[in-house]
Amino acid sequence: MAEPIRLSKLMSERGLCSRREADSYIERGLVFVDGRRVSELGTKVDPACAIRLDTQASAQQQQRVTILLNKPVGYVSGQPEPGYQPAVVLIRPETLWQDGRAGQAFHPTHLKGLAPAGRLDIDSTGLLVLTQDGRIAKQLVGENSDIEKEYLVRVEGRLDDKGFALLNHGLSLDGRKLRPAKVSWQNADQLRFILKEGRKRQIRRMCELVGLKVVGLKRVRIGRVRLSELPLGQWRYLRDDEAF
Repeated sequence: MAEPIRLSKLMSERGLCSRREADSYIERGLVFVDGRRVSELGTKVDPACAIRLDTQASAQQQQRVTILLNKPVGYVSGQPEPGYQPAVVLIRPETLWQDGRAGQAFHPTHLKGLAPAGRLDIDSTGLLVLTQDGRIAKQLVGENSDIEKEYLVRVEGRLDDKGFALLNHGLSLDGRKLRPAKVSWQNADQLRFILKEGRKRQIRRMCELVGLKVVGLKRVRIGRVRLSELPLGQWRYLRDDEAF
């Protein structure tokens, strides 16, 4: 028989919610394990058990919003830094892209607990996801995430065949090998990067290692969701018919 595991950890691993959300649901008696209500934090369960959320918890999850922002240069994706504002300040009624309204109106409660799911450097633009939903955050930035992120990267410098091969596979950062990437030329001075990880300033550092300087970086896709025509500095809601 497998070793018992903390219920909140198992719920997170199964993508039901984040561990923090799991603890909240357990504390409020909104979680059933093999048909039995569990309300004690730290409870350990069989890894093969059946877990069900109370309808109240499921309804709360459905009300949580996920926002797609075309982040301009000069805004940090996460914690504010001296002299710079976090990208979340751009989430206001007047910056909601009208073509992307999808029938959903802005409400101040949509800002509560809204957090970036992944980073985008202060010098970079493009698609930034902010979400209230721990399931989506885990899907995009969890340690086992396999979601592709696509970038258009304008560069200066000369890239030989060896350097080009290394960009695709073979580089290390901070003593750790990078996962294989898909790098191709978009045009004479622009590369297309497709990555399945997001180390700090990863693309800029990769380019430095092969003698290139990044002069412009834009994220255009996360999984199956594209930036498309979303204007710079504006945002829209993730629609019900969209998934990463």
